[in-house]
Amino acid sequence: MLLGILFGFIMSNFDSHGKQIISDWIKPFGTIFINALKLIAIPLILASLIKGISDLKDISKFSKMGGITVTTYIITTVIAVSIGLSIVNIIKPGTSISDETRLELLSAYEQDANKKLKVAAETKNTGPLQPLVDIVPSNIISAATDNKNMLQIIFFSIVFGISMILIPENKSKALKEFFDSLNEVILKIIDLIMQFAPYGVFALLATLIVEAPKWDLLKSLLLYSFTLIVGLLTLLTFYVVFVKIVLKKSPNFFFKGILPAQLVAFSTSSSAATLPVTMDRVHNSLNVKKEVSSFVLPVGATINMDGTAVYQAIAAVFIAQTFGIDLSLSAQLGIILTATLASIGAAAVPSAGIIVLVIVLAQAGIPEAGLALIFAIDRPLDMCRTVVNITGDATVSMFVDKIISKK
Repeated sequence: MLLGILFGFIMSNFDSHGKQIISDWIKPFGTIFINALKLIAIPLILASLIKGISDLKDISKFSKMGGITVTTYIITTVIAVSIGLSIVNIIKPGTSISDETRLELLSAYEQDANKKLKVAAETKNTGPLQPLVDIVPSNIISAATDNKNMLQIIFFSIVFGISMILIPENKSKALKEFFDSLNEVILKIIDLIMQFAPYGVFALLATLIVEAPKWDLLKSLLLYSFTLIVGLLTLLTFYVVFVKIVLKKSPNFFFKGILPAQLVAFSTSSSAATLPVTMDRVHNSLNVKKEVSSFVLPVGATINMDGTAVYQAIAAVFIAQTFGIDLSLSAQLGIILTATLASIGAAAVPSAGIIVLVIVLAQAGIPEAGLALIFAIDRPLDMCRTVVNITGDATVSMFVDKIISKK
């Protein structure tokens, strides 16, 4: 990571030639690394979820685990949004941007914003139960061709695993052995991919540095970035306190166990791409039972976006402040509700939060064109909030493991 950042800074001083070298000869290795991690995401979810559920041998135990997991994820998301709203109202970063800078940002990133607005418009025009409809795939083979269909894969895996429990054990034995073996093979593939991780991370960080927007644009967004980072650090502090008081584990044990996954999350900006590493660290280093981590983490990578929830709250109010809009208490309570619901099912891919943010802005009556204001700094901040996303998943998996063990 450090070498990638240093190399990126060096090459960015060679005008267009340095950027061209990075683009042609360095960036592809970062893309290959992310693609390799995404390549294994769906097979990992299929194998680990089916194996984990079929290992339970008791449908009531699964229902308890599922209920505790979803309820805890919703509660942590509400806490995350509330933290974001509290901090952005204290710091008020949007009041620091001048009219000139606002126009410059809107002009520079208008094209990117319009693309996201188009995608979000398609989402908004669907019925209230469309997210429920989208969970159930009409064709599992087709669903498995795109990582954005993570919820559909999880749904199929859960139904498949439950069905294995419900049939006689002698009839499911061969299938059980197949998925146990498949899971081991996939874990070995992950080991092989992670051998390439240092080179992939180097390429990703070097590319990020040379593709960053000009410094004069970044200066105007420093206070917004500071506000978001304070929000994310506050949420991380909440996790630390929770781990210490509720789970009776030392923060050092927790962060030492999850750090490798956090570094991959920071480099890839993708909870889905980081999932293989997160599952490995949570099971082997945080000592969460396989049957718990195999269910809680894939679900969390899809529906638990605590870092993204903090970002949505702060970004929405920041844009409102920039346009001089004073949000009422009811509007901010609406942001909590909308951000919580919208983050469930947000694709676990880079910058998916931007698309979800449009829905939050529309609900609060904030100009959606303001989306262009935050594009300049979104990528590095996306890296930070992905770290918080997977840290939240790990915390909840430890909590669920403790509750299930008591029952």
